[in-house]
Amino acid sequence: MTTSLTIIVALLSALAARPSSPFEDDKSVSVPAERKVYLGFDRNEYPGDAVLPVLRKTFSFSGYWLTAPPRETHNTWTGRKKALDAQGFGFVLLARGREALTLQSGAKDDGITDARQAARNAQLEGFGAGSIVFLDIEEGGRLPPQFHSYLQAWADELVQQGFRPGAYCSGIPARDGNGPKIVTAENIRSNEQGRDIVFWVFNDVCPPSPGCRTSVGLLRPVQSGVEYAVVWQFVRSPRPKETAFGCGGYANDGNCYAAADAAHPWHLDLDVASSSNPSAPR
Repeated sequence: MTTSLTIIVALLSALAARPSSPFEDDKSVSVPAERKVYLGFDRNEYPGDAVLPVLRKTFSFSGYWLTAPPRETHNTWTGRKKALDAQGFGFVLLARGREALTLQSGAKDDGITDARQAARNAQLEGFGAGSIVFLDIEEGGRLPPQFHSYLQAWADELVQQGFRPGAYCSGIPARDGNGPKIVTAENIRSNEQGRDIVFWVFNDVCPPSPGCRTSVGLLRPVQSGVEYAVVWQFVRSPRPKETAFGCGGYANDGNCYAAADAAHPWHLDLDVASSSNPSAPR
C-alpha cells in the first residue's frame, strides 16, 4: 500500500510539473524563467480593417510601415494605428532604408533626412517619444563604408528627434567574397561605435526556422542565430528559394498564410519577439 501511494504521489507531482500548453492565449508562448515569446506578423500592404479581429486571434503584434515599403511609392499603413489599437495589437515600426549603391559622399546627409522623415511620420501616426524605429536594410553580407556612415547619421538623428534606432537586417551568414561568412547584423553591430541599436533580424533558413508555422512552441529570438536580436522574422512571403526552399508549411504558391484567416488569404511574414509591443519605449 505504501509503495502504491508513493507511486501515485510521484505521478501527480510529475503531472503538476508539466507545462500546460505551449501557448497561453494562442499569441504568447511560455518559456523558462518566466519569460514569454510573442508571435507577430508583418507585410508591405495593410491587410484591411475587417481582417484584424481574425488576425488578432493568432498574433500579438503587427509590423507598421512609417514610410512607403521598398519598391513602393505609397504607404497603405498610414492612418491605421487606431484600428490596430482597437484590437489590442502591439507594433514593430519600420522605415525604408536606402540601397548602398545609391549612397555617395552625401551619405550622412541622407541619413539625417531619412531619420527626420521617419520621426515626423511616427509622431503624425501617434507613436510616442522613445518608440523604436527599425531601419529596413534589405542587403545582406558586409555593408560598404558609406552605408555605415548613413546608418550612423540616421541613428544619431533619430535619437535627436526623440526616438530609439533599430535595424531590420539579415541574420543569415553570407559568403564575403572568398573569405569567411559574415552576418549583416554582426557587421552593423561592430561598426555602430557604441550606439544603442536594437536588432530585428530575418533568418528563414530551416533550421533554425521551423518554416511556415504559427504554433512555434518555445521558439525565441535568440534562436535566430543572433543572440542579441529582440525580434526574429523566421518566415518571409513569398518563400525565398535561396534560403527557405526546403522549408515546410508554405502554400502551393510559395506564400505563408494565417491558418485562421481562410476567408481573407493575406500572405504574411512571421515574427517572434520577447515583447508583445516590440517598438514600445523601453
